[in-house]
Amino acid sequence: MTTEHEDGDCREVLTEVYLYLDLECSDDRRSLIKQHLDECSPCLREFGIEQEVKALVNRCCGQEQAPAELRDRLRAKLSELVVEVEATREMG
Repeated sequence: MTTEHEDGDCREVLTEVYLYLDLECSDDRRSLIKQHLDECSPCLREFGIEQEVKALVNRCCGQEQAPAELRDRLRAKLSELVVEVEATREMG
């Protein structure tokens, strides 16, 4: 089992973590993401943070549904943040 991943793999997994948590991706994709998280400590740490945020939002908002537009904008913004974090890591 390898523990090294390409930065692109990590970035891709982190952009899809909410789809993974919400069971909104295919079973094949879920398996690949789970395998990556099992093998990549930095992504697993990030995933743990995402899981906690999702649990907190769920507790606070209950059964309320966000409009599709809002969800799309949030996913786009989170993707931008992941790219910014990766760029900062590369510069450091």
